[in-house]
Parts: sequence; C-alpha cells; structure tokens
Amino acid sequence: MNKTQKLSSSLSSVVGSSNKKELSSSQRGSTSSSSSRQQKSSGYSKEQSSKKNASSSSGQEDGEDISTSVKLDVYKTFEEMDLSDDLLRGIYQYGFTKPSAIQQRAIKPIIQGYDLIAQSQSGTGKTATFSIAILQMLNIKQLHPQAIVLSPTRELAQQTQKVMSYLGDYLHAQVHACVGGNKVGEDIKKLEQGVHVVSGTPGRVFDMIRQQHLNVKHVKILVLDEADEMLSQGFKEQIYQIYRLLNNTQIVLISATLPAEVLEITQQFMTDPIKILVKRDEITLEGIKQFFVSVEKEEWKFETLCDLYNSLTVTQAVIFCNKRDKVEWLAKQMKKHNFTVSFMHGQMPQKEREAIMEEFRKGQSRVLITTDVWARGIDVQQVSLVVNYDLPQNRENYIHRIGRSGRYGRKGVAINFVTEQDVGILKDIEQYYSTTIEEMPAKIDKYL
Repeated sequence: MNKTQKLSSSLSSVVGSSNKKELSSSQRGSTSSSSSRQQKSSGYSKEQSSKKNASSSSGQEDGEDISTSVKLDVYKTFEEMDLSDDLLRGIYQYGFTKPSAIQQRAIKPIIQGYDLIAQSQSGTGKTATFSIAILQMLNIKQLHPQAIVLSPTRELAQQTQKVMSYLGDYLHAQVHACVGGNKVGEDIKKLEQGVHVVSGTPGRVFDMIRQQHLNVKHVKILVLDEADEMLSQGFKEQIYQIYRLLNNTQIVLISATLPAEVLEITQQFMTDPIKILVKRDEITLEGIKQFFVSVEKEEWKFETLCDLYNSLTVTQAVIFCNKRDKVEWLAKQMKKHNFTVSFMHGQMPQKEREAIMEEFRKGQSRVLITTDVWARGIDVQQVSLVVNYDLPQNRENYIHRIGRSGRYGRKGVAINFVTEQDVGILKDIEQYYSTTIEEMPAKIDKYL
C-alpha cells in the first residue's frame, strides 16, 4: 500500500462511510446541544446552494486531482456562492478574481454549518476560504464573538486577522488578534468593546475565555488553522480545553498536510466531517520548480549562496535555516559582503518580528533569512524564490517552506542546498511527496 492509499484508508476510518455519494437537502441535520453532536447528519445539503451555474463533482474534473468524501457543488465564481454584496466588494478589493479549487468546494459547506477537513496546497487561498465563509455567516449587528480561529503561531494569527479585516472591510467586521506577547490589558479592552471574530493562539484565547473576558456564548464556529501543527506539536490539550467551553460549535480544520495520526484525533471533536483532500503526489505545488545544489561541505554553502544571489534577479526571496544561531550568523555574513538582508526567528521580541514582517510585506526588504517560524501561512505574494540553506528537519515543513514562492498560481523556484549528509533527507522528501527534485541548471531565470 503506497502513501496515498494509506492516507485514503485513514480518511475512511475517520469518517466511517467514505464512499462518494450525492446527498439531498432532506439529509441535512442539526443538533440541540454539544452532547448530541453525533446526531448531526454527514449529508451535504444542496438546499439554498445549488445555483444554475454551479457544477457538481467528486473532485476530479478539469484535471484537478482533488478527492472529496461526498459529492460537492463546485462554484466557479464568487457570485455563484450567494455572498453578500459588501463581502464580494471586499473579496475583489483584496485581489481575488475567481475562487481557487479549495474555495470552489469548501466555502459553501462551511457557510451551511458542516464540520469540514480541508487539505489544500500552500498558496491556494486556504485562509481566505474560511475567512470568506465566516464573514458571510456573521450577524454584523451583534457585536460579540461569533467565530474563533486558532493558529499555532502569533504571526499566523495576526496574518489571519489582517486577511479577514481586509475581506470584511465593507461589512465593518471587527476582527481581533488575541495572541501571547501582546499586553493582556489591550486584549481585555478590545474584547470588552466588542468584536465579531477572534483570531488567536490557543494559550491566550483560553486565558481570555477562562477569565471571562472572551464570551463564547454566541460562538458558532471554531477553525483550527494549520491543524497538523496545532494537534501534533503540543496544542492538543489547549484546544480541548477551549472546545469543552463551547456549545455545539461547528469545527473546521484547515491544513496543507494531514497525517493519519491527526485525522485520528479529529474523531474526538468533529462530527461526520466533509473532507476535501489533495493527493500526496499533487501536493508539491504546480508552478514551483524544485532544484538542488550539491554542496560538498557545510562551510561551502555560504559561497554558493553568494554566487546564487549575484546571478539572479528576484522580486523577493526567503532563505530558511534550521537554527536561530545560523540565521543570525548568515545575516551577519551577508551584510559583511554588502548584501542587503533582514532576518527573523522565534526568539526575537514580537514587536521586532512584526516590524520586520511589515517591511518585507511592503517590499522594503527583498531577502529574509529565517527559521521555520515563518514557514506556515505567512502570505507575501511577491516571493518568487525560496532557498533551503538547511533542509527542514521535519519533512512536512518542506511543503510549507516552498509554498512561500509562487503564491496564488505565480511561478516560483525552490532551491535546496544538499551536503553529502543531506542526500538521504532529500531522497526521503522526494519519496514522501512522490516528486523529483532536479539538479539546478546553469540558468534558472526563466523559471522566476
């Protein structure tokens, strides 16, 4: 059994009946309390959602290799989704012209109240998927928390807050980033003034709920963004604590990767979720060219990077190292050689990281050297090149790293520096994602 088959098998075990089926509106269920969530129907309703221009698919049309657990309507335009005019204005102002594959399938089921697991490639608009759905679900006239989005890092939670605020601009949606590192008093003041959506990290959000500053009485949806990271690296208990304080709340998991062990955990707090899955062999991102450069010794990497830097013209680039000490060392060496770079890692003060990120987003800095703190979900659309100075220690971080280039369908390049000790790691990444990473040719400008 190959990896794709194993993943499909684990999906089947989570959902129970995984045969694709088209379900009628009469199958749509509801629950009266959190203790009766198991009564909720797994059926996907077409009631109110089937428009004359919406096609119906199991996820294989148009050459798209997307697997869904039930037959879903596919909406080719945002207009077909029956979104409010003010929300549509925000979507188009943000720069979207047509929904991505995941948006075509996931937005409507979320709006209709179904638990949902969505696995989609980095750079395909996952954040906008749940943001648009949440904004459509809000009762703007009621200024109290109606949705909570949990993220594994402060940066991702703040990025989500910004995206939702931009998309909800014409709705006057109030979205607050509730994260550790900010002054508690500022969070309390903002929550008391009233917000529609809270985007935060599990620790701070739980503290605000426990201290009764964040009223969850009207919260109807909980989103776990980057669910693989949230559930597999220490956030499980905090998520459970938050979930236990909610009442009959819809759960949505969004992530680029969904290991089987994470899917097993979802059994405990999701009810017959709809699943939208990108197969493993499709997850290396169409439009991103992947190369490796053989570097015989670790100490030769820097000279190789300088040669690369001098030979390429890129809009913006991100260079990944595994350790913060190396990030600082590399930035210092680059500056010594008169290269303009900025750097960031998780041990830096939050305000400093925010300032660096803002400079990079605005294009004031062209090259950012960082650790994996930047790899998940931070959206800078001009990034065309990612350099893995060190191959990631966790192979699943590879997809998050290289997804920084070629955002939203643009071309991009990922270059991996590989020492003799790294050859096995590179082969493991190739096997894991069913891909081939080629040796870098002499000229790669045509790919940028």
